[in-house]
Amino acid sequence: MKKSSISTAVLAGLLATVALAGCKKKEDTADNNAQPAAMTPAPTPAPAPEPMAAAAAVNVSSVTVGKTAAADKTVAPAALFAPKDEILVSVRTDGTANNVNVAAKLTYQDGQVAGEQTHTLNTTGAETSNLKFTNANGWPAGKYRAEVTVDGKAAGTPQEFEVK
Repeated sequence: MKKSSISTAVLAGLLATVALAGCKKKEDTADNNAQPAAMTPAPTPAPAPEPMAAAAAVNVSSVTVGKTAAADKTVAPAALFAPKDEILVSVRTDGTANNVNVAAKLTYQDGQVAGEQTHTLNTTGAETSNLKFTNANGWPAGKYRAEVTVDGKAAGTPQEFEVK
């Protein structure tokens, strides 16, 4: 019986030693792997938002595709063009803009870009910008679409027309 008491005591002592060593080992491991506070990189702050006053202050009130402009820059809408016609994309804006890009892109049938024009808008009220498209070789027959962007964001209603 003495033998099993001694064996039990030795076994209990070994388990306690292993348990303490295991705890100590984990503590040492955690300390050895932790980086000092000075070496931990600080989180990168989020970039400041871009000023949006110019983009938010101007709105596209209408987009018109036509052939000619009147003295006040208004364009009569047209849906059918001849191959040699000049195509005008008229963009009516309201609001205040300072160096705001107004762009028009013409796409042909399956999305091929047929032309792109950009105008810099500086205004404190209503303004009409006419972007002109010509093709010395003549526009190929087919369906086209005019899309307008203001500062790179879609604006106004895309217009569809045809060249015959």
